[in-house]
Amino acid sequence: MDIVFGGGRYGLKATEWLMKMDRKFVVIDKDENCLVMKTLSLPAFSMESGGFLKGGIKEALYLIESINPEYIFPTAPIHLSASLLLEKMQLKPWDQGLKFILQYLPEDVKEFLISSGKGSVVLSYNKNDSCIENCSAPDVCPVTKLKKTLPMHELIKLIKIPDSFVVESKYLKPGLGAIEGTTILKLLKWAEDKKRIVIATACRCHGILTALEKQA
Repeated sequence: MDIVFGGGRYGLKATEWLMKMDRKFVVIDKDENCLVMKTLSLPAFSMESGGFLKGGIKEALYLIESINPEYIFPTAPIHLSASLLLEKMQLKPWDQGLKFILQYLPEDVKEFLISSGKGSVVLSYNKNDSCIENCSAPDVCPVTKLKKTLPMHELIKLIKIPDSFVVESKYLKPGLGAIEGTTILKLLKWAEDKKRIVIATACRCHGILTALEKQA
């Protein structure tokens, strides 16, 4: 079973693809009247057949650990990987972690910096314009015409920030990506004994890095 976290526009796109591929899935959203439900009227969730589950991070974490999903679609406007860690571990945002991340970013990588604040840094090969609909994420960005020397997830890995973990969002079709469930389970296991961590989630074009630390 796959998990779609967020029932908005991108959640709908993910859900329609899953239905087309005849895959079993659950859509998680706090709003029972989200766009997915308004459009598709999914049945209430069951472990046997999937469906719609009203909930948030707590419910997503429970299902990830219970059903070991093949794909997780992070379609809500949050850093899902970081939020799952905050729910699972005794962690909190590490505000000083922003300076920690930035000191490791080479100058040529800082060229892709979109924003930074509250312990998070956002990088993108397309800084100033909107991405095209259903982009296939080619090596040359169709908007900026910039040739990518590496996919963003590989670029972040090369930086080698101490105590960091990079979660790759893999493209399944143009305009649609997902995280492998096994990657999230590895992240949760890896983070168990860490006092301070930097968690990154990135696809070929964009990435977000968030600093977290153990609560006192």
